[in-house]
Amino acid sequence: MTATASLPNASASTVLSDIWRANAERCGNTLALWNPHSKPEEQFSYRELYDAIQDFAGGLQALGVGAGARVAIVADNSPRWFVADQGSLMMGAVNVPRGATAPVSELAYILEHSGSSAIVAQDAATLQPLIDSIQRLGIELAILLSDESTDALPELDAVKWMTYREVLALGTARKFAPVDIERSHLATIIYTSGTTGNPKGVMLSHGNLMHQVENLRPVVNPAVGDRVLTILPTWHSYERSGEYYLLSRGCTQIYTTRRYIKQDLQQYSPSYMIAVPRIWETVYEGVQRQLREAKPFMQKLVKWFLTRSERWVLLRRQLQGRSLVRDRLSPVDTFLARLQWLFLTPIHFLGDRIVYRKIRQAVGSKFNHAISGGGALPPYLDAFYEIVGIDILVGYGLTETSPVLSARRPERNVRGTSGPPVPYTELQICHPDTLQPLPRGTTMLESRNYQGLIRARGPQIMQGYYRNLEATEKAIDAEGWFNTGDLGWLTPDGDIVITGRAKDVIVLTNGENIEPQPIEDACSQSESIDQIVLVGQDQKRLAALVYPNVKTLLGVHRDRLAPAATKLTSNDDLDVWVQHPEIISVLAADSETRSQVLNELQTLIKARPGYRPDDLIGDLRFIPEPLTMNNGLMTQTYKIRRNRVAERYVDLIAELYS
Repeated sequence: MTATASLPNASASTVLSDIWRANAERCGNTLALWNPHSKPEEQFSYRELYDAIQDFAGGLQALGVGAGARVAIVADNSPRWFVADQGSLMMGAVNVPRGATAPVSELAYILEHSGSSAIVAQDAATLQPLIDSIQRLGIELAILLSDESTDALPELDAVKWMTYREVLALGTARKFAPVDIERSHLATIIYTSGTTGNPKGVMLSHGNLMHQVENLRPVVNPAVGDRVLTILPTWHSYERSGEYYLLSRGCTQIYTTRRYIKQDLQQYSPSYMIAVPRIWETVYEGVQRQLREAKPFMQKLVKWFLTRSERWVLLRRQLQGRSLVRDRLSPVDTFLARLQWLFLTPIHFLGDRIVYRKIRQAVGSKFNHAISGGGALPPYLDAFYEIVGIDILVGYGLTETSPVLSARRPERNVRGTSGPPVPYTELQICHPDTLQPLPRGTTMLESRNYQGLIRARGPQIMQGYYRNLEATEKAIDAEGWFNTGDLGWLTPDGDIVITGRAKDVIVLTNGENIEPQPIEDACSQSESIDQIVLVGQDQKRLAALVYPNVKTLLGVHRDRLAPAATKLTSNDDLDVWVQHPEIISVLAADSETRSQVLNELQTLIKARPGYRPDDLIGDLRFIPEPLTMNNGLMTQTYKIRRNRVAERYVDLIAELYS
């Protein structure tokens, strides 16, 4: 089955640099970029931004960087990153972005594989570990985005060290010489973080990027001056294309971090924010933490409202024909559902006045839409934000697709889906083995029975993997269909539902194929755990590796765990216990705590729509540390590296099945 979408397109001759020139004329005095946390604080109006981009492009030309040259940008999101990015694209270079916190070995591989002849680094600390690679690879130019002096950097005959301001000064003096850039020209090589092996270089053209800029208006349609809060790494295509689109519309982009996001939402009152599901989980966990710390009466009251409001939103979905749980209601069921919905309506609105309004205030008074991507939004989060009145528009895509393939719309926000295709995009559901298109059901239940591999075709599909013809030919067939590697199905109305990654499917010895992500999402509702990874390939049943919510479990089981915790820490203070690096061993050694958590997770799994007995977790073990980017168990876009988790905890997995 295939879903398609189309709209009239913009001029095929337009590229990104044309947009910044037009914005300088159209809304030149409007604030474009604002980093309130940099020292000193940094701001660019649209006119100043266009001038800086031209000066950076002219500076690169003055330094001998030619059109087509590879320019690596190893830095985190900032106004200067944007200037370096667009400056290098404006003068025809191909930029190769990566975050400053990426492993040095990975950065060295990217520099070599891409053939970069210049590097733009966040600061000297980012550059220092790469000096050997810079010298070995013959890189001739290194630019610091910081205001540090280059005096501390070693003198190397072949390398010219420059600062951001020096490059701008060169460009101002030399003046930028315009370059003819066509949409078919390569713009950037983005190396996927990957969950296995070396990253692959995704080649995106100027046309790929412009497809996103020209075709996201049906999803969000901001006005000039609307504020956008940005928190994601801009080297990732999701944040990057989102920034391009919102800035093309004349928005004001404000930079924040995890440390400042709570206060920035309040202080700057953004209209939009682009984030991954983990950000929305963090906000949800903050609300739950405040609830746990409230007085018992208030806890019961809030839970009472939430339970009834959840029923209210689920009934509303059914009455609107937008429920993924069941097909459209019969006339009798519609009548009964409407009666129940009407009965719950005053309760929901009372809950809104007492509770939900305060939660909405946490995201600012002018908040319009949240845009979530980079992974599926768990159903419990979708329901929670629908209850409290925060609209989250979920999108779907990959680095290889620039990235947006589909997205929910404000007027068609079907929870549980990733929306219909964006314009000029085809999505196809195929049999995973034969790649034959599967039919689309006429009912929701029928459609779910035709889930399969998702393939995509459209102007945003990459040119291929850099210097990897074999991988390119595996990913894109002769007809232009890109194999996403994701599993899903299409609703009767053409909205895509993502169910997991094909390579993540766990096959039990009874032949059952289990997609772990939906089960893990259900388990994530538990207050007893922070992270979970299902295992069980070639086993009789599923099991789980869990990083527990240490404070919650120690508090609930304090009386039983106190002797062991006190002995370990020489202290009887709960806050001291939580901070001890070996406190997990106390929880891991207590079979009653593990059993309680296991029972809780099994209850959540059984409550899932479409639950099957094979979905149940037979046993679990606590792992000693959270899954993070720093320990290599999570990608820089917050995806779990399942193979690495399995390798690190091979003994625990063996214990689960011994």
